[in-house]
Amino acid sequence: MADVRYYTDEHVVKAVAIGLRLRGVDVLTVPEAGLLGASDEEQLAFAFSEVRVIVTQDVDFLRLAALGMPHAGLVYAPQTTSVGQLVRTLMSIHSVMAAEDMVGVLEFI
Repeated sequence: MADVRYYTDEHVVKAVAIGLRLRGVDVLTVPEAGLLGASDEEQLAFAFSEVRVIVTQDVDFLRLAALGMPHAGLVYAPQTTSVGQLVRTLMSIHSVMAAEDMVGVLEFI
């Protein structure tokens, strides 16, 4: 079983990626992937191809998931979610789920 790997979109502050990395989690950000300005569909397709769970604060990803676009997992947090809460919740997911178990799963924080 593979560990969950994350992909944070443009709406998620870099401090979340830093916090996860300090805890040994594999996380990639949109700028690091060279996909700044790419469409949400392109972001979702990239994360799916890389088997990375998208971490987002953009409701447009919820619409794409509802339309049936395949994804390797999606974690949505409202803009009011603190960095600490987001990191703690993502660590909880990472500790109890395998990458294979997250495919097609939508988690709300």
